[in-house]
Amino acid sequence: MTTNHSRILAILFAILVAAVLRLVPHPPNFTPIAAMALFSGAYFGGRALALAAPLAALLLSDLLIGFYPEAIFVYVSVAATVLIGCLLANRRTMLRVGAAALASSVLFFIVTNFGVWLMMNYYPKTPGGLAACYVAAIPFFQNTVAGDLFYAVLLFGGFKVAELLMPRLRAAEPQAA
Repeated sequence: MTTNHSRILAILFAILVAAVLRLVPHPPNFTPIAAMALFSGAYFGGRALALAAPLAALLLSDLLIGFYPEAIFVYVSVAATVLIGCLLANRRTMLRVGAAALASSVLFFIVTNFGVWLMMNYYPKTPGGLAACYVAAIPFFQNTVAGDLFYAVLLFGGFKVAELLMPRLRAAEPQAA
């Protein structure tokens, strides 16, 4: 099977645009990061590029925004979200993408708030402190879900439209043996 360079470049461009959108003013946690990771996993499948592209985009945007103590937890969350996206690789339906975006929101909430509790001195390092950290983060969760769903529609829907308008972006059909 030949490599469709136009398709790969278009997917990378979509990921880059999503990373740039992280830099524009936005409500707290309303970002394209999880959708970008889902999209990369879904369209690059099991390739190393599926993981490398969104992590590199996140790193580049963090170089501009600045790093933060719990960043490793964000990166772990993004890597895990790529894996969720890989599960969509051959079955990208609206329902599956929406469910994956919601799962990514929950994953991000659990992992990153654990990181805040562990790395920051806002909460006691007790089960009660961890619970308090999660409770305090609940107001931000609605923005995470809204952002993940919004950007998933934008990336997956936008790329589907691009595939319809530009046949060269479509995946090659597998050849029968």
